Amino acid sequence: MNLTTKVLLGMALGIILGLIFNLTGLNAKGTFVNEFVVNGAFHIVGKMFVNMLKMLVVPLVFFSLICGVCGIGDIRVLGRVGSKSFALYMLTTAIAIATAIAIAATLGIGQGLNLETAASFSGKDAPPLSQVLIDIIPKNPINAMANGDMLPIIFFSIMVGVSMLMVGKKAKSFIEGAEIANEIMMKMVNIIMALAPYAVFALIAKAVANLGLDLLASLAGYVLVLVGALMLHLFVTLMIVLKVFSGLSPKMFISKIRNAQIFAFSTASSNATIPVTMRTVTERFGVNNSVASFTVPFGATINMDGTAIMQGVATVFIANVYGVELGMGGYLTVILMSVLASIGTAGVPGVGLIMLSMVFTQVGLPVEGIGLVLGVDRLMDMIRTAVNVSGDAAVSSIVAKSEGKMDVDVFNDPTAGMFDTDEAMRIDPDVRAEMAQAVEAMHNK
Repeated sequence: MNLTTKVLLGMALGIILGLIFNLTGLNAKGTFVNEFVVNGAFHIVGKMFVNMLKMLVVPLVFFSLICGVCGIGDIRVLGRVGSKSFALYMLTTAIAIATAIAIAATLGIGQGLNLETAASFSGKDAPPLSQVLIDIIPKNPINAMANGDMLPIIFFSIMVGVSMLMVGKKAKSFIEGAEIANEIMMKMVNIIMALAPYAVFALIAKAVANLGLDLLASLAGYVLVLVGALMLHLFVTLMIVLKVFSGLSPKMFISKIRNAQIFAFSTASSNATIPVTMRTVTERFGVNNSVASFTVPFGATINMDGTAIMQGVATVFIANVYGVELGMGGYLTVILMSVLASIGTAGVPGVGLIMLSMVFTQVGLPVEGIGLVLGVDRLMDMIRTAVNVSGDAAVSSIVAKSEGKMDVDVFNDPTAGMFDTDEAMRIDPDVRAEMAQAVEAMHNK
């Protein structure tokens, strides 16, 4: 049984067990199941797994970007990769929110509803765009790494790589060291992925047990339209963009991106999924690391397709609930704000709801209206993160193909880069023998 099948099985069992706990009342507050199973064992297992993924993000981005820059060898090529990635991410985000608004407005979701605010939400102030641009250059790169601030880390890593190229032969040993470190990081990704089925089971079981069906039923219109818009963007918009700009097979793309999507869905974090996305685009899609090392972490930071769709649907929904007529001008403002905010709120925790509060303020909607959709946001966040990660992989493939940095044969091979759990945990016999000799030598001393 391959990893994808195991993870899907874990997800299915998690959904079933979560529903049983929720529908039977076993997960009621204060019960043994609630305290020690759902919010105990499941929470611990899921959180530990997410932390293991996050543990690798900074070193993986740092070393892979250095290797990528040194592998490109030409700063002008790096500039092209960056500009193409940025343009494609902004294009797909704009299409995503425009499509979402059109669908939600046409269906008139929220009209005639009288829902009470499920929870209060106080939007944090996102930094102005000027400050975001200033903060791209870290005052202290070590502090940026400790905080997991992706844009400063990307900038510093590129600077280190470019400087290594300028130093020339003297930096050869450092470049080789970075390549070894990058290989070690990818091996660690494989080890962590072998634990995925159990972690996905715990994460999904907890989410379903706590969410339940009652809340979903009260917001069925909003949920169905949002999920429909997300699926339309994933299976139609992104696949058309992929086919038009690269000529690659959408069917092959969808079949190979599943692992990254499942990880993104389970963790609800694009950053935490970076190691898995990197492995998918390099080993399954054949994208050269020199491109993937830049486009994947860059996309995890600024690519907000799924979040933009949520903003479009939520804005129309709340406007209809409160009886506010936005008009074409209001819709255009929402589109512009969402595209700009996808850059301006990079690295801000809870980015989706923060961006939504900014949009509401701009078009005159009450921010407390976010409380109406807050209850289902966790589940919706999981789905839209999977869409975001798919967009990262699609743009990475397009850019790599345009730069001649993609092995198309690998992309077209259904079995290329398939994950083998046993292989991930295997230690090379020669390495094992060398380690044994080293240990014996230490004892002899």
